[in-house]
Amino acid sequence: MKPMVSVVIPAHNEEAVVASGLDTLLSAAEPGEFDVIVVANGCSDGTARAAARPGVRVLETATPGKAHALRLGDAACRTFPRVYLDADVRLDAESVRALVSAAGRPGVLACAPEVSWDLTGVGWPVRRVLFVHEALILPGRALAGVGVYVLTAEGHRRVFPLPDVISDDGYVDGCFAGDERVVVTEARSLVRPARTVRAHLARRVRVRQGNRQLAELGRPARRLDAGSLRRLLLAGAISPLDAACYLAVLAADRLLTRLRGDRRGWGTDSSSRHGESAGEPTAAS
Repeated sequence: MKPMVSVVIPAHNEEAVVASGLDTLLSAAEPGEFDVIVVANGCSDGTARAAARPGVRVLETATPGKAHALRLGDAACRTFPRVYLDADVRLDAESVRALVSAAGRPGVLACAPEVSWDLTGVGWPVRRVLFVHEALILPGRALAGVGVYVLTAEGHRRVFPLPDVISDDGYVDGCFAGDERVVVTEARSLVRPARTVRAHLARRVRVRQGNRQLAELGRPARRLDAGSLRRLLLAGAISPLDAACYLAVLAADRLLTRLRGDRRGWGTDSSSRHGESAGEPTAAS
């Protein structure tokens, strides 16, 4: 059976989650329907062993870095369209089929699913921050921040060879405009955000680094203004308590940025930890 789609999964020390992600992806797939490549990059755990199963090709490289892993996996793909899926994000076979169908529409070069959030164990303050953040960015969301994007053959020519960027999804999103990229409402990815405020703030460091890098490459992320939050409040889309929680965490992020000087270098590891993705619109970059 000729595969209908190739799926590239970069995985850096993802032993704990890669097997369950593959279970979700393949449990309702026909044998040979998906061409799946897992790229275990720079791993010090059993990621490659956990990913090994019939129907999955596992590539190993000692070189860490998500962009490097994506290039390796992409070079091994057998067909188009191609799905690029973070190892800790859940995507089922029906969603893959919906994405493939959307990628076949005239003029569509790239697409992504809608996102759902796994809030198991996530603290109340982070839930509030995530709720507000989602309300702010939803009107402009396309390919970034959902842990999955899909490229057609023509779209692939716009993106690859992918440069060494922190925010691959932000970079890819910036390669397309208008109806060239679509959000597929029939497809959903399941993403796990940070559980605690401390973890959320730690991830913000990477958001700033990724957005700064995209700006230097001439692809700045869209910034959100204070008016966006005010409009949500006036429309009753969020409560004053939601807004206060969001602003308090935002203030903590800005304070920590000043104290630390944000001197950390650009990272390129392929750990896929979501909640806010570099390349998404942000109010605090």
